[in-house]
Amino acid sequence: MKLRHSLVLSLPLMSACALAADLTLKFEIPQLNVAAYHRPYMAVWLERSDQKVVTQLAVLYDVRKKDNGGTKYLKDMRQWWRKGGEALDLPLDGVSGATRGPGEHTISLARAKTTLEALPPGDYQVVVEAAREAGGRELVRIPFHWPLPSSQPAAVKGQEELGSVSVQFKS
Repeated sequence: MKLRHSLVLSLPLMSACALAADLTLKFEIPQLNVAAYHRPYMAVWLERSDQKVVTQLAVLYDVRKKDNGGTKYLKDMRQWWRKGGEALDLPLDGVSGATRGPGEHTISLARAKTTLEALPPGDYQVVVEAAREAGGRELVRIPFHWPLPSSQPAAVKGQEELGSVSVQFKS
């Protein structure tokens, strides 16, 4: 499995002068030409610039498996697992959700609003990690400064398991 850090490309964040903001994550899962395709598990969390976790935002995995069997492959998202995933009692209300297939997706991370309201000024990053059973693994970081200036570049493009990934703040 490969782990690649993506470089920041560009996509302006929406203006958010007020400290209260909703966070929306837009991401693309590419269609891969492989013999046995499995939907990727994904984890999204917020961390400070020193890479200390602020909060878990989303965990997408097979939530329908009997006896919580979908949690078996969560440890394949190695960074997330080490940064608090292992200690979570899943499913988490408002955080856990089903995997997504190839294509473009948008998820609203409503639980981030309370966290964002309490953030002290500084540099942060939204981190997205994806891993597929019998497939690859990829991690991308989307840095931002809080409170947000009127416009700031904040998007990344994955190399294999993820396509474009962006965050949007709405006040």
